[in-house]
Amino acid sequence: MTGELIVPHDAPSDLIRAAGGIIIRFTATGHTEVACIYREARGDWTFPKGKLDAGETFEQAALREVLEETAMHCRVVRFVGTTNYTHRKGRPKIVAYYLMVVDGGDFAPNDEVDDLVWLPLERVREHLTWDRDQELFDVALTLPEVRTQAS
Repeated sequence: MTGELIVPHDAPSDLIRAAGGIIIRFTATGHTEVACIYREARGDWTFPKGKLDAGETFEQAALREVLEETAMHCRVVRFVGTTNYTHRKGRPKIVAYYLMVVDGGDFAPNDEVDDLVWLPLERVREHLTWDRDQELFDVALTLPEVRTQAS
């Protein structure tokens, strides 16, 4: 059980709820790599994420969005944290992120994501466009599952 994010009842009525994944894989030599995506429409490097569909939990949405944007089948290892910011259209947004291990799939560019790169841990932070993603990645780096092969 990874737990589920609870949004307070007094959250703004126009709050955008979204979820995403920090996807990791382990190389043959046991090193950890992280997937970063590039969205040409936004001109940014980030982690895959998207809005919750009606009736979805944050975790379900994270898995669905990761699959839609990267074509990768993943499993959730644990909840990492949230980012909060004002959406480009002026609405408040919360994004719940989960650490995920890729089980299969091959990325192909699509309507939302133009590129995906696998980076060693020491290169991820500098590759990310947004401070909020860099801060979230700093939290992920403290998790033991990021540095050891999850089973």
